Amino acid sequence: MIVLVDSHCHLDAAEFDADRDAVVARARAAGVTAQVVPAIALSGFGKLRALCAGHADLHAAYGLHPMYLAEHRPPHLDALREWLERERPVAVGECGLDFFVEGLDAEEQRRYFVAQLQLAREFDLPAIIHARRAVDEVIATIRRVGGLRGVVHSFAGSAEQARQLWNLGFLVGLGGPVTYGRAHRLRALVATMPLDYLLLETDAPDQPLATHRGERNEPSYLGEVAATIAALRGIDAGELARATGANARRLFALGAP
Repeated sequence: MIVLVDSHCHLDAAEFDADRDAVVARARAAGVTAQVVPAIALSGFGKLRALCAGHADLHAAYGLHPMYLAEHRPPHLDALREWLERERPVAVGECGLDFFVEGLDAEEQRRYFVAQLQLAREFDLPAIIHARRAVDEVIATIRRVGGLRGVVHSFAGSAEQARQLWNLGFLVGLGGPVTYGRAHRLRALVATMPLDYLLLETDAPDQPLATHRGERNEPSYLGEVAATIAALRGIDAGELARATGANARRLFALGAP
C-alpha cells in the first residue's frame, strides 16, 4: 500500500457529521497517514481543535476563508492571533482571495488576506492559500509581504504562475480537478513540474474526482489522485506518494509517518 498525505481536507465540515469516524477509518485503510484540516471561520475553530485533538493523524490550521467573508469581523484577526499563539497549528489558513464568487468585497478580502499573511510570517508558519481568479494578485501580495512559505491549494493557474510561486517558496496543491480529461492545462503542468513543489489534496467534501462525479469527496480517494498524476508523469504511484508526502511533512513540520 502506498502512504499518502492529504494536504487539504475539510474533515470538520458538516457533510461528515453523520459518519466522520468511518471516513477517517477509510482514509487510514487507504494509506492516508496524515491530513491537514484548514479552518474557514472563527466559529469553527473549537470544533476543529476538538476533532484534531482526538486523532493524531489530523493536523489543524486556523484561518479566515475569503468565501466566508460575511462571517468575519476585524476582531477575529485578534482572536486568530491568540489561537496561533496558544495552539501552535501547522499552518495559517485557509486564507486568500476569491474573485469568482459574486458579492465578495475585494478590498475587504485583501485586508483579511494581508493580515493573515503577516501573522504567518510573524509566527513562522506556512500559509494555506485559496486563489480563485486571483492568482496574479496572490503572487504579488506574497511578494510584497515577503518572508513567507506555504501552498496555493487547488492550483488552477498557468505554468508561469506556478514558477513564480515556486520561486517565492510556495508549493501547489492538486486534487480532484486533475483527474478530469478536459483539464488539459493542469494535466500538462503536473506532467512536467518539479516534484519538490507538489502536494496532493482532496479538498473534501468538495471537488470530487472524475470517478466520483456528483458525490461527496473524501480523503480515502487520494490514492486515485496520486495514480492519475503518476500516470501522467510515467512514474510509479508509490514514488509520487513518497515525494509529495515528504513535501507535506516538511512544509507543515508533521514529522515521520
